[in-house]
Amino acid sequence: MAGEMLTIALISDVFHGDGALERLEIRLEEARDRGASVAVLPELPLDPWVAATRVPRESDAELPGGPRQQALSDAAREAGIALIGGAIVIDPDSEERFNTCLVMDASGELIHTYRKVHVPEEPGFWETSHYVYGDRPPVPFDDLGMPLGIQICSDINRPEGSQLLAAAGAAAVIAPRSTERATYDRWSVVFRAIAITCGMYVLSVNRPEPEFGVEIGGPSVVVDPDGKMVIESSEAVTVARLSMDRVRGARDGYPGYLPFFPGMYRSAWASFPDGAEGDGTEASGRLGLT
Repeated sequence: MAGEMLTIALISDVFHGDGALERLEIRLEEARDRGASVAVLPELPLDPWVAATRVPRESDAELPGGPRQQALSDAAREAGIALIGGAIVIDPDSEERFNTCLVMDASGELIHTYRKVHVPEEPGFWETSHYVYGDRPPVPFDDLGMPLGIQICSDINRPEGSQLLAAAGAAAVIAPRSTERATYDRWSVVFRAIAITCGMYVLSVNRPEPEFGVEIGGPSVVVDPDGKMVIESSEAVTVARLSMDRVRGARDGYPGYLPFFPGMYRSAWASFPDGAEGDGTEASGRLGLT
């Protein structure tokens, strides 16, 4: 049931190797003690940054209900806080691997999943070598006190997903990421643009430091529905309080009240060939000039 306020913690840390799960529990307890009812981890938080190389390993992925999902579930239940994490999950039917966000409630129950749609393939981010494009549009979930939606990292650089979430009633988009410090200025512009054009909060938490020569890093951010950057934090645990009144105010004002015209745009997008099926080497509507 949606409420008027929600307190969320962004945890800029990753959890693999000796003592990792104990450290996760400590982070979650801090988040809970600071008033958060939901904690958000970065992209693929229980693994090293596997996309630093083009070489996938069998151990990087798991079937639904696997050890990473179980670890997230146990951590949420032990700390008594809802938890948004993720893993590379194998579809048991297709046997394809997906970068999947996993949302646990405070009892540790899995209540929502989302598969990353927009998957890079470039130095340091050889992601299509490890998992395929997501095959489902994002939908909001309303189990944690406010309607929320998920976009994973590069998804936020294509506005359709965020606009779908806003049109379906999401008050905030949560964007776990793994990005380089050098590109942060570009990302911050995108975060603000999404917030302004969708009339909702944008929250993003990054992996905290370089891995395998990839210069990962950059702050946790919270942008309000009017596009104001209200938090830029390099702390391991950052807490933000969200208000439905701020969302309603943004959607009553400009540009929030402008209509979307989905039918018109749907027909235009339908004119492009859909190459996102199969091996995922092409995507529908790729920008021209090729």
